[in-house]
Amino acid sequence: MTQAPRPPLPMLVPETAPFNEEQRTWLNGFFAGLVSLDTAGGVTALSPEQSASLLSGNASAAQDDDDGAPWHDQTLPLAERMKLAEGHPLQRRMMAAMAQQDCGQCGYDCHNYSSLIATKKEERLNLCVPGGKETARMLKKLYEEVGAAPPPAPAISSPVSAPAAAVSAPGRSRDNPVEAKLLSCTLLNKPGSEKETWHVEFDLSQCGLDYSVGDSFGIFPRNDPVLVEAVIKAIGAPPEFPIGGRTLREVLTDGASLSPAPDMLFQLISYITGGERRKKARAFAAGEDPDGDAETLDVLAALEKFSCVRPDPEAFVEALDPLQPRLYSISSSPKAHPGRLSTTVDTVRYTIDDRTRLGVASTFLAERIKPGDTLKIYVQKAHAFGLPADPSVPIIMIGPGTGVAPFRAFLYERMATKAPGRNWLFFGHQRRNCDFFYEDELAGMKAAGVLTRLSLAWSRDDVQKFYVQDRMREVGRDLWSWLADGAHIYVCGDAKRMAKDVEGALIEIVAAHGARSTDEAIAFVTDLKKRGRYQQDVY
Repeated sequence: MTQAPRPPLPMLVPETAPFNEEQRTWLNGFFAGLVSLDTAGGVTALSPEQSASLLSGNASAAQDDDDGAPWHDQTLPLAERMKLAEGHPLQRRMMAAMAQQDCGQCGYDCHNYSSLIATKKEERLNLCVPGGKETARMLKKLYEEVGAAPPPAPAISSPVSAPAAAVSAPGRSRDNPVEAKLLSCTLLNKPGSEKETWHVEFDLSQCGLDYSVGDSFGIFPRNDPVLVEAVIKAIGAPPEFPIGGRTLREVLTDGASLSPAPDMLFQLISYITGGERRKKARAFAAGEDPDGDAETLDVLAALEKFSCVRPDPEAFVEALDPLQPRLYSISSSPKAHPGRLSTTVDTVRYTIDDRTRLGVASTFLAERIKPGDTLKIYVQKAHAFGLPADPSVPIIMIGPGTGVAPFRAFLYERMATKAPGRNWLFFGHQRRNCDFFYEDELAGMKAAGVLTRLSLAWSRDDVQKFYVQDRMREVGRDLWSWLADGAHIYVCGDAKRMAKDVEGALIEIVAAHGARSTDEAIAFVTDLKKRGRYQQDVY
């Protein structure tokens, strides 16, 4: 029997509101799902007063429980997020600047980090690794309002979101890491691939650290020694220059970030140079781009741009950002791989001005640390990313490239626990012949009945590129059927492109096969997120 079309949702956001059409459509769906989505899928229209209250940020629900608000969406450019967050409390606007959905690399979640900054209990404004320099600049600007704004709600105290400084268990935060041994590093790509991806395994048996599937794994990398020596040479300082009980070389190896060049470095350079060079350095320090190359400047490139400038080594180190730990999705299950932990890492290498730039952590794991060596690690507990409590619930996993990592863990966990729920994986990459990660393992799981369905997409095997979201649309009717049966859906991978495109495809599928308007489909997906049935691990 064909389901009758549902009436369209009321337009809750007036056309005079300062949003473009895409943003208005998103907000209509979001607010409908937030305030009035009932079991039949119908929506009760907001009164003008309610609509204005939501838009102005005065509604308590929007203030106290707005984790799905669009200004927290990292797929939006920072300027758009800040526009959407206008009129909201200072803490919320700080969260809009972060917009990383609680990745945890700062040692907090976004709510606690912004709350502690707003109460001056955390003075470090550069801990948001994914947000990078533009987030640090925006937080610095917002920090100027601290004291003029009303105090924020207190930071949440929970095992997941407590500030890192309050966590004492070894290996449970970036502030209290443990040491683990590297067991192996195995190349996953075959000859002909344009990528370099490694399956990296660690021994946890000696450090006593455990984890759950869905958690992330933090490592403390070390900078490339060739780059360290080049930086030391550029400032004309002796490598053994003492800094805080250590040498300059040691500090630059594992204590200071050498990419990108921070604003403070340009400010320091402006103090020790003059004329046009001082003017240019001040422009870079203010976030301007006088030469059109600001985005490509790491510390060495900045020093080369202002050659012959020789800052004091101690002042130079103080002007650099700290070297932050890096987080990776865990690709193993403690039940299937006791005493071990693995992750899946894309090695980052690219060339700018005839110099090869290296991803700090990825090349550290791939080539600068050897099996048997130890490194500092910790486990970052997952924030709303994990298997359903009921093992019979079906799951749909969408993870192209290294995004397959947590889903390998999910499948091994479901296999080890003999979970009866069906499992459907969407995986994709460039070429099937050389980029099919864990092909033999997935084939074995499919043969054993653990992997119910495997849908693949290869973007470079044909003239026209084909991605996981395209495969989703092809099998949309079946995907909708799984959702109607209560399936949870998971997405892991790139936030700015893949995750956004996947969500767009899902909305189209819900509209086409669930007999809903676009607005209702958006509200449906929003409701999935609120209920924990749509979870993302994106970066």
